[in-house]
Amino acid sequence: MNKTFYLATSLAFLAVISTAAASGDDVSCGQDKGQWMSKEQVSAKVTEMGYNVRRVKTEDGCYELYVLDKEGNKSELYMNPVTGDIVKTKNKS
Repeated sequence: MNKTFYLATSLAFLAVISTAAASGDDVSCGQDKGQWMSKEQVSAKVTEMGYNVRRVKTEDGCYELYVLDKEGNKSELYMNPVTGDIVKTKNKS
């Protein structure tokens, strides 16, 4: 095989990886568990933001919170377990 084939294959692979990362489907907070906020702390923080927290679990290194907003709409919030920043939101209603 020639160098052009390897270059084209490598570029195609990088394009696929870049597209997947930019799509926001792959959320990974990747933080040391020793630095994580507790589930109670993240629940309290999200409650202060106006949500009713129904469930808290971990997913891909993030906290995943199942919540209801003030209007009763369901959402999933992905939260960085160290900073408490919301890194992704999925509306379910």
